[in-house]
Amino acid sequence: MKDPAQHYWSLRLAALKKRLEANNFKVYVAQDASAAGKLVLEEILPALKPKLISWGGSMTFVETGLYHALKERKGTEILDTYDQKISAKAMLERRRQGLLADVYFTGVNALTECGQLVNLDMYGNRVAALTFGPRHVVALAGRNKIVGDLDDALFRIKNYAAPTNTLRLDKKTPCVKTGFCEDCVSPDRICNTWTITEKSLPKGRIKVVLINQDIGL
Repeated sequence: MKDPAQHYWSLRLAALKKRLEANNFKVYVAQDASAAGKLVLEEILPALKPKLISWGGSMTFVETGLYHALKERKGTEILDTYDQKISAKAMLERRRQGLLADVYFTGVNALTECGQLVNLDMYGNRVAALTFGPRHVVALAGRNKIVGDLDDALFRIKNYAAPTNTLRLDKKTPCVKTGFCEDCVSPDRICNTWTITEKSLPKGRIKVVLINQDIGL
């Protein structure tokens, strides 16, 4: 076999797709970041016809090229929650307004083998959107986010995703020095609100794009 690793992951993603679909998620599989972006722009968004789009913090979202592509999209209002030109107060209000978007984009911190989305958030806008608010949510997830069960998900998030994100954001938390969660009380703490999304309600409201590539944190 020419590329056994890629074939292996194709099998894993196909199995996970079935489990997620059994939990009422609408699921797509893309072979890489570029294909994921193309899938969203050419298939998902034309079907949904959104008037308002927004997003939560997600490196995967940026790495697919969707951030820049959507900012240039014609005929759709964009609430850009990455805009560095506005004040912190204005940004918080923009995040609140983003919860009324027709389509909201987010990443996933961990995906369990039984088809659960597990996330940990700082302000809570990203996990709030998953729970309720936007008409549709598109959750982008690389194969590196797949874990065995909830215990594995919690460990991955607290001891990998969170510390690497604090490093990326130049936060001053203990995990920046140790690489592990210290259950800190730092003002810069980004670990405040957990969600475990077991099923999508209504059915298909949350669309999961599985990416056959290691992408994001």
